[in-house]
Amino acid sequence: MTANLNRRDALFGLGASLGSVAFSAMLQGEDAAQASAGTSPLSPKPPMMPAKAKNVIMLFMEGGPGQMDTFDPKPELTRLHKSESKLKAGQEQGFKFFVGSPFGFNKVGDTGIEMCDQWKYLSDPYVANELCNYRGCQAESLNHPEALFHMNTGSRLGGDPAVGAWATYGLGTENQNLPGYVVMTELALPQGGPTNWSNGFLPPYYQGTRLRPEGSPILDLAPQDFKSRDHQRRALDELARLNKAHLDSLGAADQKLSARMQSYELAFRMQTEVPGVIDLSKESQDTISMYGMDEPETETFGRQCLMARRLVESGVRFVQIFSGGWDSHDYLERGHSSRIKSVDKPMAALIRDLKQRGMLEDTLVIWTGEFGRTPDNNKRGGVYSLGRGHNNMAMTMLMAGGGVKPGVVGGTDELGSSAVECVHPIRDFHVTLLHLLGLDDNKLTYFHGGRFKQLSQFGGEVIPELIA
Repeated sequence: MTANLNRRDALFGLGASLGSVAFSAMLQGEDAAQASAGTSPLSPKPPMMPAKAKNVIMLFMEGGPGQMDTFDPKPELTRLHKSESKLKAGQEQGFKFFVGSPFGFNKVGDTGIEMCDQWKYLSDPYVANELCNYRGCQAESLNHPEALFHMNTGSRLGGDPAVGAWATYGLGTENQNLPGYVVMTELALPQGGPTNWSNGFLPPYYQGTRLRPEGSPILDLAPQDFKSRDHQRRALDELARLNKAHLDSLGAADQKLSARMQSYELAFRMQTEVPGVIDLSKESQDTISMYGMDEPETETFGRQCLMARRLVESGVRFVQIFSGGWDSHDYLERGHSSRIKSVDKPMAALIRDLKQRGMLEDTLVIWTGEFGRTPDNNKRGGVYSLGRGHNNMAMTMLMAGGGVKPGVVGGTDELGSSAVECVHPIRDFHVTLLHLLGLDDNKLTYFHGGRFKQLSQFGGEVIPELIA
């Protein structure tokens, strides 16, 4: 039968499966030349400068958490709660309706970092002492998809490489049997979908691989029941024979075809490696409980945070988890308290676990949304809605480990409407993230569209106040 099987049919049979995940890592340009030469573009590369972090775990709170409702208390806003102020000339006609935070705040840990009273586990000094709260970042867009693209790729337009793609492009990854960049989603895909973790114009090796929240994390991860590993091995050998015959008929080396041939070998290795990494059954009951996996509110995010630790521990360079539901135009108290409860215990467990294992020192953990919220909300439908609008002039970020300095950096005005201390755009945050990984944004470039491109688009600066 194999004598009548052509290459097109064989390739088609591997589509939309684990084979396609590996296939995407083996296609373009100079990196395909490396693959054909027997080396992988994802092989570990030395940093450009001394690095403080080797890995990144980014916890992305899609929708934009309210800074004054999480980690940036505003007593003056509380005093003005439900009061009105006429909008300034040139603004949309109407009144501001100030909304104080429904939560109280506490100072916790040795640094006295402030957080709302809904954070029950993150406030533990063992965890809080590691936290850096950056209050000076400003976004550009007030539109969710554009702001998501900007925070994740450096471009508001979408289509550029994600920050995780740049990290793996610059450093490779430590485990050649796993993707270098892994993405998980707690509730649903974020607005803009996979564009948020795209390889963009970089070769496909560097795109994020999404692990599905239910069922098999990757399609065809386990071979079909009627196929043994020996059966798969013989099928791959036969496919290699067919491809080799086609390659010889070209009369010259075909880098892309050579790379495709290696991609199937990567998929074969992933089927062996991935199941062991994602199998949480060997974790202790204490660990399961610490991450909240035995509670319905925290089970999904807890499982993904534990998975993130295991992935980083196994050599994955960059992991992202998207948690939705933070868009608080209405029902602020109910919405934010629910979302905080869903991520609080797992997030604290992740930092505690990394710290106990000696991994936090070189693993950078980031908690962020795409922008912040306003101190007011407009009248909607004739009644006041206790929520907040979008705000690109002020937001709050948390970081831990990976060479960041614990404590509070930057600040906002008395109402939380604009950053006023240590103010930096998102591109400077990206430059700082790369710097912590030992990468220079001005040197980490890729020639595309007639010029050398970089994560920051046109350059930025390191935020020294964030670095220990």
